[in-house]
Amino acid sequence: MLKCLNAKTIKWRGFTLAEVMVSIFIIVLMSGIIFANYRVGGRQFALQRSANKLAQDIRRTQQMAMGAVECPVANCCGVATQTIPPRYGVQFINSSPDYYSYIIFADCNDNGKYEPSSNVVETINFEGGVRISDLSIGDPPTSKTQLYITFKPPDPTIDMRTPADETSTIARIQLINPNNQTKTITVNSAGLIEIQ
Repeated sequence: MLKCLNAKTIKWRGFTLAEVMVSIFIIVLMSGIIFANYRVGGRQFALQRSANKLAQDIRRTQQMAMGAVECPVANCCGVATQTIPPRYGVQFINSSPDYYSYIIFADCNDNGKYEPSSNVVETINFEGGVRISDLSIGDPPTSKTQLYITFKPPDPTIDMRTPADETSTIARIQLINPNNQTKTITVNSAGLIEIQ
């Protein structure tokens, strides 16, 4: 009887060609699904990181203004020595090619807008194909092509305006990635920043 069992186990030791092919097909199929979702997930994470970075940079600009930080740019506001500008702000543009980035600036003439006389503190690019898809101010929202958010000390004065001097108490910046997924960053006049 023992001899009979050994003969059976020896007979069924290997895999058939069909079993090997099915196993390889399943592994390739699962790898393809995981790789496809990885790329989609990477774009989704790039959008989330860009939205969080934007909110963080708006807060950083606010802290620079409220903390009366000296301008980090040489010859800021036309003064050779280090100076504290009246305001710091962030400029957003919703037109090509500028909608892939935003600018943190020192508002030297205290008008709440970015102008050539303003000093660019930093230009930040969005990552992974993320761009601005809509800028709006007001409630109900009105779409605009440019938007400035500036912060003025000592009282935390927050201005949200357009080049045409339209002002509002609320601003929305909508980001979009190549998969048409969106994130909206809302800033209100109290300085509250919300990501949706």
